[in-house]
Amino acid sequence: MDVLSERSSRVVSYAKLHRSSVRRNEGRFLVEGANSVTAALDSGRAVVVLVRADDAERHQDVVAEAASRGVDVLYLSDKAVTKLSEATTPPGIFAVCDLLDADLVEVLAAKPRLLAVAVEAREPGNVGTIIRCADAMGADAVVLLGDSVDPHNGKCVRSSAGSVFHLPIVRERSITDGLNRIRAAGITTLATAADGELSLDDAGEVLARPTAWLLGNEAHGLSDEVLIAADHRVSIPIRGRAESINIAAAAAICLYESARVQNR
Repeated sequence: MDVLSERSSRVVSYAKLHRSSVRRNEGRFLVEGANSVTAALDSGRAVVVLVRADDAERHQDVVAEAASRGVDVLYLSDKAVTKLSEATTPPGIFAVCDLLDADLVEVLAAKPRLLAVAVEAREPGNVGTIIRCADAMGADAVVLLGDSVDPHNGKCVRSSAGSVFHLPIVRERSITDGLNRIRAAGITTLATAADGELSLDDAGEVLARPTAWLLGNEAHGLSDEVLIAADHRVSIPIRGRAESINIAAAAAICLYESARVQNR
């Protein structure tokens, strides 16, 4: 068994995929952890799998799956794992994958009934959680508008627990263009707002339609322009003493309610 060290040209090259500019130029990104690697293999996006030599037996099912799909498996030294990993406790298994970017026109052409739309969301852990929630609730896609975090960011991928490979993820730099296309496709846009004129408790009729939940920036929420342009501004009733809830929690609540209404 050949074992790559931290000085290997391949390891050095893969470590550079932690940088957004390198990912964009090479059209690849790096994931770690058995869940993410398995999801990458199942989606057909894994180009190569890398595993710590000492963990090969522990990950033998993933290694066998990679081999059955014709995906190369490379083995790593401890120091090479440390070089590649961004986790506090490296899981010892990685995959290099093709980028995920989906096309908004194609997503809308498929007549989606439920979209999660994060507008200028900057915190990768939150975006990963939104993607995971959207996947769990059966949303048709996640759309990241404006200056949102790169969904290929390591923390984002880990927070999604493999869900980045399960549904289309769209990046659209122009907030206006993205929202206009969503509305033109006949999808009702719902903006989460603390002072919304429609309570989530009373939104059943609206939620039964094809809808897109607009989720704002963690620090500043949605801009006035986006709030005004939305078809409805929806508030989540807070029954306890918390002043507010964060974007990931709001996404979970709203997507669950949409899924409940649309699937009853």
